[in-house]
Amino acid sequence: MACLDRAPRLNLHLTDQVLRLGEPARRGEPGPELMGAWRGREVVSILGIQPTVVLDASADSEAAAAFLPYLAGVGAGLIKGLEDAVDPVWEWLEARGRRAILDRIENAYALEPGAMPPVSVPAGAVFRPARLEDLDALVIASRESLLEESRPDPSVGDPAGFRRWVRSRISRARVGELDGRLVFVGYADVQCVRGCLLQGIYTWKDARRGGIAAAGVEALCQAAFAAGADHVQLAVVDGNVPAERLYEGLGFTRYARLRTLLFG
Repeated sequence: MACLDRAPRLNLHLTDQVLRLGEPARRGEPGPELMGAWRGREVVSILGIQPTVVLDASADSEAAAAFLPYLAGVGAGLIKGLEDAVDPVWEWLEARGRRAILDRIENAYALEPGAMPPVSVPAGAVFRPARLEDLDALVIASRESLLEESRPDPSVGDPAGFRRWVRSRISRARVGELDGRLVFVGYADVQCVRGCLLQGIYTWKDARRGGIAAAGVEALCQAAFAAGADHVQLAVVDGNVPAERLYEGLGFTRYARLRTLLFG
C-alpha cells in the first residue's frame, strides 16, 4: 500500500485489488492476481494481471521492464494505465504477436465531496440499487454500451458468459427508472474509503437529454460519499464532448490522460 500511495488516485484500481487479496472471489469473476517488483526488501512497483492488466502509475522504467517477461504468458486482456506507461508495454507485447482489438485514449476525472452543484431529478424518475429482476435489461444496456464504444459484440462470442458477467456486477449497480421503466444504469466497480470508481454508465437512447444521466450520476456519487469515499472518479473517451460537458457540469475535474488497450 505504501508503494501505491505514491500515486493514490491513479492507482485506485490496484489499491482495490490489494485490499481484496485473500478474500473470496466475487461471484462470476476471477480473484485479484498481482505481481510486485522488488529492490532488496522494498516493493517498488505493483502490476495487476487479473482481472485486468493494470500498470502502477508510479513505476519507473526499470521496474516496469521487470514485469515484461511475465506478461509473455498473457494471451489476451485489457491494459489500462497512463499513456506514457502503456506505450512501451504495448510495443513489447505487439512485437510478440498481440494485436489490438480496441485502442483508445481516455481522460480521467475526479469529484471531491461537496463539489457537485444541485441536480434536478426529472419528474417520475426514481434511482435505486439494481436487483436480480433487472438482469435482462442490464444485459441489453451493457451490450449497447459496448457497441457504442466500438467494442466487440459480446452476444456473438459467448452470450451466456456475458450474461453471467453482467449478473456478477449487479451488487455494484444503481439503476434509474422513469415512470417504472429502466432508463439508466451505472456501476461502482471500486468502493472503498480511498475512492469510488464509476464505470459502465449508460442511459437508454430514448431517455437522453432529459436530465436522467445527471441525476443518475448524482445518485451514484451520493451513495459513494455516504459510504465514506474520499472521492469519485471515472474516465471519458477522448473526444466524447457531451460526456465531458456532463461531468464537468457536475463538478468533476480532469486529472490524467490514460490509454486503454483490449488485445488478443
